[in-house]
Amino acid sequence: MIERLLNFLDSSPVNFWAVKNIADELENSGFQRINASQPIPQIAAGDKFFVTKNDSSIYAFEIGSEPIADAGFHMICAHCDSPTFRIKPNAEMICEGDIVKLNTEVYGGPIMSTWFDRPLTLAGRVLLRGDDPLHPETRLLHIRRPLLQISNLAIHFNRQVNDGVKLSKQKDMLPIIAVIEDELERNGLLMRTIAEELFVEQKDILDFDLYLADATPACTFGLHNEFISSGRLDDLSMCQAGLDALLLSEPSATTKVLAIFDNEETGSQTKQGAASPFLASMLKRIAANQSGSEEAFYQGVERGFMISADNAHAWHPNYSDKYDPTNHPKLGGGPVIKFNAAQKYASDAASAAIFAEICREAGVPCQKFVNHSDVAGGSTLGNILASSIPVQGVDMGAAILAMHSCRETGSVYDHDYCVRAFRRFYEM
Repeated sequence: MIERLLNFLDSSPVNFWAVKNIADELENSGFQRINASQPIPQIAAGDKFFVTKNDSSIYAFEIGSEPIADAGFHMICAHCDSPTFRIKPNAEMICEGDIVKLNTEVYGGPIMSTWFDRPLTLAGRVLLRGDDPLHPETRLLHIRRPLLQISNLAIHFNRQVNDGVKLSKQKDMLPIIAVIEDELERNGLLMRTIAEELFVEQKDILDFDLYLADATPACTFGLHNEFISSGRLDDLSMCQAGLDALLLSEPSATTKVLAIFDNEETGSQTKQGAASPFLASMLKRIAANQSGSEEAFYQGVERGFMISADNAHAWHPNYSDKYDPTNHPKLGGGPVIKFNAAQKYASDAASAAIFAEICREAGVPCQKFVNHSDVAGGSTLGNILASSIPVQGVDMGAAILAMHSCRETGSVYDHDYCVRAFRRFYEM
């Protein structure tokens, strides 16, 4: 199971690739791809299908043996985007010595210093000219070799670097990609590279969504290989756990939903984000298709439950003062239920009790996280999604270190625990 996670992390450098890989797994497991612009085919118990939005979010459904109005929805939600750097248009910047760097902008909230002095590459999607201007061709790009690097300034020019340095997003975070060797490389170097990688004509490239990605493979480490080191554990590990649970789970009375959203790291306010009405509209269409009435959707929501799966902060042995004194989860201690009095998480006593019982029935330990009252925390999918689908739910995740670093650290045991808990939830 851990090898599956490591392979998924390596093959999913950005959101678009994560969605493609999940879609491929679903299709190989008997799920039918449907198009949201077309009527939903007549559904029956046991039917399995999925739909994508913007190539960067994906929603899978397995219809239960009981009507949705009676058995409800069992939903697991996660997100496939992670903090990184987006390549700007007209990105090449030719410097003295004919060194070329690329102009970037920050996506989400990365720990910027962790991106220095490591091999990086490019990944994302490229839009090509097609037969219809309204429907350009989409091709995914992942250059599978080290291509760029953001280099630090030597300590000799910055003696205070170990005392903390304020980084400029515009000045300091620009990666070098090449030294120009001839005049042909002086113009259009990036577009030419894209064209060569995709075996297309440069003139046919209309635009792109490209991002920096760590080129170092995911791995396990530790005396017992008990830790996971990789970029994008937040939140691809929960995407993979939800997918494995869906594919491994036995048929049940309830309708299973796996929703993988985009743009959580920038607030979810997009057509493919958790704040979009897209998932709610799909559930309404499915419920109406089954029952002939949209009323079944509202009944299914009231009888349903949502697990918002987004990773949590593990206790860091070097910074114990940053954590709540009585609620700081540890690596390897099991899934973490997240609480917040300001309602940044969907969890309350009722939903937390339900999830804790799910873990108990799965034979999995369970932990709780609350922010230190003097340290502000982040938000996640649960409370955002509840504004369009008022379903009872819990916010949880696996505990990780260095959240939003270029490489985060998780636990092998926690990933297994989450899959087991999710599978039990789907089978209830």
